[in-house]
Amino acid sequence: MKKLFLILLTVLSLFGAENPKVVIDLTTGDMHTFEQKILKGIVAHKTYFENQLKELDVAVVIHGNAYKFFLKDPAHFDFAKDPKLLKAAPELAKRIAALAETYEVTFLMCQAGMTKKKIDAKDIYPGIETVLNAGVGLIEKQNEGYAYLPVAD
Repeated sequence: MKKLFLILLTVLSLFGAENPKVVIDLTTGDMHTFEQKILKGIVAHKTYFENQLKELDVAVVIHGNAYKFFLKDPAHFDFAKDPKLLKAAPELAKRIAALAETYEVTFLMCQAGMTKKKIDAKDIYPGIETVLNAGVGLIEKQNEGYAYLPVAD
């Protein structure tokens, strides 16, 4: 009887537990940091929580030096002199799309910075949403219960 009670309690706690949520404040322009903390890091975090039978909800707010990773053709912007980025761009597109589709990551790009850098919605990968500014995006997500995680230079 005691074992049955413990099993029932465990099952009920799994259903009642709220899934973890994180908003990543992405400002880095460093390719290595982007790959480690975003492309690989999000997958590792999602896997960790899946092993605990939880689903990690991830949102990424893009601003600062991070715009370049989400441009369809970075050579048409200030990033034309970044050979590492230009070489990696086609692969980045696939990996970012996989994060959005397979891992259900929400990407939110700062419109204020887009305007300043002369980036239009047509210049960024499909599925990238925009927010009025990075501060608004971060505030809204944190008020929805998301933990804050900065990824900067």
